[in-house]
Amino acid sequence: MSCLLTELPRGRKGIVRRITAGRVATQRLADMGITVGTTIKVKESAPFSGPICVFVRGSTLAIGRGLASKIVVEEIS
Repeated sequence: MSCLLTELPRGRKGIVRRITAGRVATQRLADMGITVGTTIKVKESAPFSGPICVFVRGSTLAIGRGLASKIVVEEIS
């Protein structure tokens, strides 16, 4: 089942299925290694409107909620 990265619970993994951002934001994500087909794991989710800490391609990244809400993932076990 697909959901937004912001909705993926802490400690869960997903595969990026779609990025619904503009060209500049999509390129920014690609520069961080987040592209369609990439496996992503939520490590931490800051309270309120804070960033989401994710593990992607061997690196830990912090992504703002606005940008994270543009990433559609399919949760995997």
